[in-house]
Formats: sequence, C-alpha cells, structure tokens
Amino acid sequence: MPEDDKPDEADAFLAQASEAEIIALQAETAALKEQLLRYAAEAENTKRRAEREANDARAYAIQKFARDLLEVADNLSRALAHEPAAGDDAAVKNFVLGVEMTEKALLGAFERNGLKRLAPLRGEKFDPHQHQAMAEVPGSDVAAGGVVDVMQPGYELLGRLVRPAMVTVAAKDSAQSGTTEAMAKPNGAGANPYAAEDETDPGGSVDRRA
Repeated sequence: MPEDDKPDEADAFLAQASEAEIIALQAETAALKEQLLRYAAEAENTKRRAEREANDARAYAIQKFARDLLEVADNLSRALAHEPAAGDDAAVKNFVLGVEMTEKALLGAFERNGLKRLAPLRGEKFDPHQHQAMAEVPGSDVAAGGVVDVMQPGYELLGRLVRPAMVTVAAKDSAQSGTTEAMAKPNGAGANPYAAEDETDPGGSVDRRA
C-alpha cells in the first residue's frame, strides 16, 4: 500500500469514529432528558398529592367536632317543633325567637364550614348514598320509592357523608302516577374552604373513623 494513502485512511477512520461518538452522545442526551422529565413529573405529582392530603386533613379535622354539634342542632329543631303557643306572652315569644335565631346561626356556621344539611323534600327520589330508609309508608300519594317524610336530617362535610338523612319512603303499592318526583340532588363535593385551591372529594360513604 502506498504511503500517501495512509493519511486518508486515518482521516476516514477518525471521521467515522467521531460520527459514532456524536450519535452515541445524542442518544445518551435524549435518554437523560426523558429521565429528567419523568422525574420532574413524578415530583410534581408528589407535591400535588401532598397538598391535597394536607388540605383534606385540615378540612376533615373538624369532622368529629361537627358530628358532636349535630345533636345540638337536632335538639334546637325538636324544641322549635314543639314550641308552646305564645299568645300575648312577650317572654315566650322572645324565647322562641331566641331559639330560632340560635338555630339559624348554628346552621349558618355549618354552611360556612362546608357542613351541608340534607333534608329531602316530600316526593324526592330516595338516594341510598345520602338517605337511610327507616320505614315504608303504604298507600301514600307519593310514588313508590319516593321520600314521604324526614325523621332526622342528615349532613355531609364537603361532599363526604357524615350522617345520612333518616326518612320514610313510599311502599310499592303507592301511587305510580299523578305525582311529580323531585330529582335527587347530585352527590358532588362541596368547595373546600380550607384548601389553597378548590379540591374535590369523592365522598359517597359515611366516614365513622373520626
């Protein structure tokens, strides 16, 4: 082989080697970029999950306290349901008015903190996710399966059921026509006043752990 051909072969070998290195470096760079993006996505998901769990912890921390206050709301409601005939007695009138204002203030505090009262209207469709049937009423003018009366209102905290509404429902032999059934309210999550951003909670079951 002539001596003059050796430099050309060397240059070709170096060029080929350099091209292979460039391709390998590009492939490695692409792999590292993909790995970096995956790690960044995982870190963002972890951050969002931690924020959501912290928001839920702050929101549902009042669940046990709220459940304890439900008995107070029930007693106020029972007191108003059996209020004495005031007549012209100003003291009795003022007493009843005070009880009404106390109940209104308590329910307002519930609403502001995401505790929603569940009291289905007569004829509203029975919702097993929010209502508990205590008895069937035969021969009712309400269509079968509809709510006839509310024995005790229920409550949900930010979409999570705290206590189901105890209701009586129309039996199967009740009227099937001539009654307009109210559509059941959607069991959606309420706005979380404790979260930095609006969060949703699937809810749908009674949480008895708190």
